[in-house]
Amino acid sequence: MQKLYETAIRPKQVFLIGIRNSRTTKAQAESNDREIKSLIYTLGLEIAGQELVHVRDRQPKYGMGSGKAMEIAEKAASAAADCLIFDWEASPSQQRNWEELSGIPAIDRQELIIRIFADRAATTEAELQVKLAELEYSLPRLSHKYIDLSRQRGGHYGTRGSGETKLETDRRNVQQQIHKLEKELEDIKKQRQTRRRQRERQGIPICAIVGYTNAGKSSLLKALTGADVLVEDKLFATLDTTTKRFECTPGLTVLLTDTVGFIRRLPHSLVKAFRSTLEEATRADLLIHVLDASESDIENFYQTTRAVLAELGAENIPVITVLNKIDRLEKAVLPPVLPAVEPATPEDSAHAVQLESLTARFPGSVITSIKDGTGIAELKQRICAEIRSPRTVTHTDAHTAE
Repeated sequence: MQKLYETAIRPKQVFLIGIRNSRTTKAQAESNDREIKSLIYTLGLEIAGQELVHVRDRQPKYGMGSGKAMEIAEKAASAAADCLIFDWEASPSQQRNWEELSGIPAIDRQELIIRIFADRAATTEAELQVKLAELEYSLPRLSHKYIDLSRQRGGHYGTRGSGETKLETDRRNVQQQIHKLEKELEDIKKQRQTRRRQRERQGIPICAIVGYTNAGKSSLLKALTGADVLVEDKLFATLDTTTKRFECTPGLTVLLTDTVGFIRRLPHSLVKAFRSTLEEATRADLLIHVLDASESDIENFYQTTRAVLAELGAENIPVITVLNKIDRLEKAVLPPVLPAVEPATPEDSAHAVQLESLTARFPGSVITSIKDGTGIAELKQRICAEIRSPRTVTHTDAHTAE
């Protein structure tokens, strides 16, 4: 009888290591755990094992005690892990120490996010931006053991065109590459500014859709405009801005721009590299802040996005907050209209209270489910009303006033 051989590529096996101190609450630890696992799964990796370490103070060598680090390295070996992944930002020396201890590559949270960006980059600008972030991250880590985690595309971070080059290139060559990429991106930025000025001269209001990664921004753009954009239930599905026309009312056209999603502790090199893309939000007349209503850590996600917007200088732009994905709230019941009716069951009551709590926390927000169309009509009306509002001054008006 002929043997059957498995032809599918075996996913890379990773051993996940987290750190929790006395200031980390259980809810925060659970949220961090969900997020790092989502990042890992987004790259198509499998978790062979996991360890959450409680520490009082971070130790410089491993981030924890040497005895615990040795124990984890042995567990990773027993699990046949291909690499270690840390749910924290490890220093170059910590990465080297872990690699010497375990004999396999050690990847921190920053590098994991950069690799996702590299895997998702689909345009020349995005690829240049990610390459710049890779080089800046790798500069102090030229002796780091890079591993190819991509199962689909070549030429990305950790592959021959990226990883081995970092090992073989000395600091001067890397710096030269960084300088070259910065110049290319500056040229692209000037082209973007030219296109932006052309739009502003047309006097068309601009709305930027912002929010945490995977909150449903691209889905919302598609629901409002019918645009053929990539919609996936994965982190960082969109890296490039997409701008589409939205006919608000007869005679009133709005430009809707989808932007790259935010995430906690986004690597500084990525913020710097994608700054010109993120700055689209600073030129908007109105921001549509999309939140995942089913996310238990919604407050943290909200604050993360607001912090990045403030860093970009967009904190004073008018905002419509959208509580999306209410279909993911099991048996969700919207607050009753008139007359007030008592919920039929305790379960319904719990969901009504949950929604009431969300709307109380985010007053004036629009509740939506892009999946079943809930709230889309109301959101369209709100966008039109905000654009007509005297407090929403278009950039064209501002330039004219100058």
